[in-house]
Amino acid sequence: MTSYEIAGQTVTMPVVVRDASAATVIYEVDAAAAAALCPSEFEVIESSPGRAQIALGLIDYRDNDLGSYHEVGTILFVRPSGGGPEGNFITHLPVDQAFTCEAGNVIWGFPKTVEQIDVVDTDGASTWTLTMDGELVLRLTVPAGGTDVMDPMELTSYTLIDGVPHATAFTQGGGESSMAFGDGVTLELGTHPIAKELESLGLADATPVLSTWTGKLKATFETPRPI
Repeated sequence: MTSYEIAGQTVTMPVVVRDASAATVIYEVDAAAAAALCPSEFEVIESSPGRAQIALGLIDYRDNDLGSYHEVGTILFVRPSGGGPEGNFITHLPVDQAFTCEAGNVIWGFPKTVEQIDVVDTDGASTWTLTMDGELVLRLTVPAGGTDVMDPMELTSYTLIDGVPHATAFTQGGGESSMAFGDGVTLELGTHPIAKELESLGLADATPVLSTWTGKLKATFETPRPI
């Protein structure tokens, strides 16, 4: 059984998420612009000729081996250069707690940083505001709530650990889920460099191709393996 010592605590793999809420908003962007954000060890998957997709992910971890915290991710869909299973590559992963930041970086190579994340939940919607270095990055409102069940899915996240490509298998699924196609989603971008990066992809004026919500998410993250 693999374990890691993180900030004086032992983290035993796999890491289990017992309860969380998660939203994903997917936009279609220029494939070349998306590829410019991706390291050469991975290649961006085209959703159609010359186009690719980027996702904004919002997760409220309530019961998790790494603690309770909020997380915002900017996510590309990729495969290893030269071929391999499809998965995701996270370009930025702000969180609002220090322990999960250190664990995410040390164990998986996730690009976590500790930032200010403010969440306001209202009936049928959730608004997330990410601030970094005193500047607004984004304010994203998503429709929340649902009655569907998302069956557990087996997925892969790719990272670089000390410059070496790694793959992490994870599963996620849960209840109180719903899916929409842009309705109820609003995105405001600020002045921070990450906001400008998203603006350069056209997200300021883009209509999402898909948004999802899962109110009772469960997940499991395995030990990363070199590829």
